[in-house]
Amino acid sequence: MTLKINYLNKKVKLSNENLAIFNIKGINLGKYENLLKTGSLKEILKKTEKDGSKKNIIKSFDLSPAHKIIIIKIKENFISNDVENAGSLFYDHIKTNKINNLSIIVPNNSKIDVNEFIHGAKLKSYEFNIYKSLKKEETYNIKIISNKKISNLKTKLKKLNSLEKGVFFTRDLVSEPGNILHPDEYAKRLMKLKKYGLKVTVYNEKKLKKLGLNALLGVGQGSIRGSYLVTIEWKGSKSKSKPLSFIGKGVCFDTGGISLKPARFMEDMTYDMAGSAVVAGLMKTFALRKAKINAVGVVGLVENMPGGNAQRPGDIVKSYSGKTIEVLNTDAEGRLVLADALTFTEKKFKPKIMIDLATLTGAIIVCLGSEYAGLFSNDDKLSKQLYSAGEKVEEKVWRLPLHKNYDKLMDSKIADVQNINYVG
Repeated sequence: MTLKINYLNKKVKLSNENLAIFNIKGINLGKYENLLKTGSLKEILKKTEKDGSKKNIIKSFDLSPAHKIIIIKIKENFISNDVENAGSLFYDHIKTNKINNLSIIVPNNSKIDVNEFIHGAKLKSYEFNIYKSLKKEETYNIKIISNKKISNLKTKLKKLNSLEKGVFFTRDLVSEPGNILHPDEYAKRLMKLKKYGLKVTVYNEKKLKKLGLNALLGVGQGSIRGSYLVTIEWKGSKSKSKPLSFIGKGVCFDTGGISLKPARFMEDMTYDMAGSAVVAGLMKTFALRKAKINAVGVVGLVENMPGGNAQRPGDIVKSYSGKTIEVLNTDAEGRLVLADALTFTEKKFKPKIMIDLATLTGAIIVCLGSEYAGLFSNDDKLSKQLYSAGEKVEEKVWRLPLHKNYDKLMDSKIADVQNINYVG
């Protein structure tokens, strides 16, 4: 689905077309005015204003057989995320009602950022359908009618477009099946990010063995595909400041290895690389926005498969940090990949902060459900910042404890640590 946006000056004359209006009060609609003030429509508009105090409301009414009017009521005391959510509802509405062409009127006194509204609609319009033989391509033409400077509106839109492209890149990666987006292909796609001004370095198995990233390599040794560590660097600041770093788990498919998962829902394990996809999309956005920061993304790409050369329960590997790890369960593989990726990031880039993103582990869902993501951190200030940011965009996190007594549960009798806190 495609949204085509065109910005027009407020002086443009309205024809008999579909209209979307954020706020009825104080808008001169010419010949539409009488229709809005008469009959049941007037009463419905009053009710919309009343009901819209606590929630976003999108409603449409037939002004004639040929065109509709859509009333958009953003809840009171809204934040930018509420505007985006309203845009999402708006897209669902025009898609369901097959409203392909319309004009959005932005009131003079409106505090609503129409770009954030369109941003929400665009995010909602995403579809992954490249493997469908019968594709239904639809285009929605939207005109933004405002008295604000068109150049200012377009500047903000450009920034949001950069974010959208990063988000869609992430969604594309996560949506790909495991037989297409295996580690070999994933590494190739990340290399294409160079065209945006990012420095991309791929470490193959030969280089990883030489460096000693054996925990990461152990996870992927049962697969016919290669294992990789990929670094993606953005230098947007002229200063030599330490970079922000983002590390992602990229298990392209996780069977559990020798500790095989149950068959039910195993197909979902194509998503086990979502953390790395977020890192990749974020780095693309930094580049497109020309963000004035230094940042680095690091992803470990592996495929956890059973096979004649697969890692066994009971194996011991020496990680990049020098610590030895007893592998009691090969399905606890993400922490092995990240152990090496985190140490590598710390040693090579000496970053200001390290943020690790991973589908790790299923027990978090047991603990927190789907409402919150689990957050573990040794930095109170950073934790508060992440919590606050999550609240604003409804991607909430909940901080869970780190304590030295938990470390004892990871002690191994024959190695430095074990990869699960279960003793058989």
